[in-house]
Amino acid sequence: MYDEFKQSIAAQLAELSGAPVETIASAIDLPKATTHGDLAIAVPRLRIKGNPVQLAQLYAEQFKTDSDVTAVVATGPYLNFRINRTAFTHKVLGAVHAAGEKYGWTDAGAGKRVIVEFSSPNIAKPFHAGHLRSTIIGNFIYKLHKANGWDAISMNYLGDWGKQYGLLAIGFSRFGSEEELVADPIKHLYDVYVAINAAADSEPAIHDEARAYFKKMEDGDESALALWQRFRDLSIAKYKDTYARLGIHFDVYSGESQVGEGMARAMTMLEDGGLLTEDKGAKVLNLEQYKLERAVVQKNDGTTLYLTRDIGAAIERYEKYQFDKIIYVVSSQQDLHLKQLFKTVELLGLPYADRFQHINYGLVKGMSTRKGTVVFLDDMLQESKDNMHRVMRENDKKYSQVENPEHVADVLGMTAIAVQDMSAKRIKDYDFDWSRILNFEGDTGPYLQYAHARLCSLERNCGPVNLDADVALLTEESAREIVTLVSRYPDTLATAMQTLEPCTVVQYVLKLSHAVSAAWETMLVRNQPKELADARLLMYSSARIVISNALSLLGMEPVKRM
Repeated sequence: MYDEFKQSIAAQLAELSGAPVETIASAIDLPKATTHGDLAIAVPRLRIKGNPVQLAQLYAEQFKTDSDVTAVVATGPYLNFRINRTAFTHKVLGAVHAAGEKYGWTDAGAGKRVIVEFSSPNIAKPFHAGHLRSTIIGNFIYKLHKANGWDAISMNYLGDWGKQYGLLAIGFSRFGSEEELVADPIKHLYDVYVAINAAADSEPAIHDEARAYFKKMEDGDESALALWQRFRDLSIAKYKDTYARLGIHFDVYSGESQVGEGMARAMTMLEDGGLLTEDKGAKVLNLEQYKLERAVVQKNDGTTLYLTRDIGAAIERYEKYQFDKIIYVVSSQQDLHLKQLFKTVELLGLPYADRFQHINYGLVKGMSTRKGTVVFLDDMLQESKDNMHRVMRENDKKYSQVENPEHVADVLGMTAIAVQDMSAKRIKDYDFDWSRILNFEGDTGPYLQYAHARLCSLERNCGPVNLDADVALLTEESAREIVTLVSRYPDTLATAMQTLEPCTVVQYVLKLSHAVSAAWETMLVRNQPKELADARLLMYSSARIVISNALSLLGMEPVKRM
């Protein structure tokens, strides 16, 4: 958005300083505050001999302003530039409306493919609120890559294999209910899993039975696999309902069980590479020299482990998808496991070993319902929805105007949880706080949705938007702030693409929403002269588009009434 202005500044500074145009253009920054100027450059970055403060003063005196750059001020070693605000505002607001929901998108990743693996719950264990972090962070990273032109594939790698499924089968034969399984497979299988684990405390032989059952699964026993397949299919159907509620779609449902001959090839490659040692009949990968401990890749009964299957999956995924990058969105508790996986891929000499990336995140503390310690995600979402619905009902007039208030309450509830989760850097643990979630003020999800809904209401009542409005009338400092923030959305996405931090976008859209709120009482649209009303409505409409785009990128449905 600032490119034309940067080039104009760089061309003239190059003549004055002798520094290359490219060096100058790349050094021009957007200041955090616009008090001194719209663009700034630190003179030391030009790498010119001399006193930076004196050079800044000299360049400011010699710089010739024009229709693009209207003022230059030296502040210490910095040069601050004021640009033609009318031309800039016209360009920014025009670009927003021309691109619409794709404002901020680029084609930087065109021709590249990325797999984003996220969510990945374990069948037979609760799809609990803690899984929400991987799910919403992964969905953001997937959407962000698509917005940057990548061919992105969202993958759900289910934990659907291992001894626990032998344990589950034994448990179902004792405690299972066909009726409860069909009604709510995830909850019932979890109850069965808890019950059989409790029974195994007093009957250790149950674990032997489970190991034997899983061995039958690995050996391809049809009856053993049929029951497991049923558990898997019913669970996926239920997961899809929850994901649909969250507005999340997966291109691929994979899982440990889907890893085929790649696993056997991985074992052969590990053997042939001399990377394995034997320990009491088990095969072990020793990564201690890399400070990554020892990892068992095959038990003494011949069954495989998580790491083995992940290595096989990595090989098969590359052969099938030819990815340029693969991102695993997994909690920091799995840091060691992912480091072991990536190091093993490297030691195997696979040519795509540098394409693996682990995006980790901290833990959620105290994430339970207020009625107790139930942590099923559906329960959490329902409680948040019910609370939002209760708050919405407090305003009868507004409530009566909302189409499908149940759905809007659900969206608000999910937005509240998601914004609390994504407000800080991923790696930070945080305390789940119901009181903050229910707050419609401050830096919360409902506040963002309210800001968007209020702007939608303004357009409904004062529209249509005049794209040819005279933006020279937007002279207030609050208008300058809104336009500047709107212009920075593409740069915000560029930064987020580098860090893969959702908080970059969350903090940006909160700042924009606060700027709109600050202007709301003084920059009126209703009952104003038509030319002024048109200019302000164009500005507010542009802010609405950007807030909507940011919410969508974060995986939230922007609401139009609430």
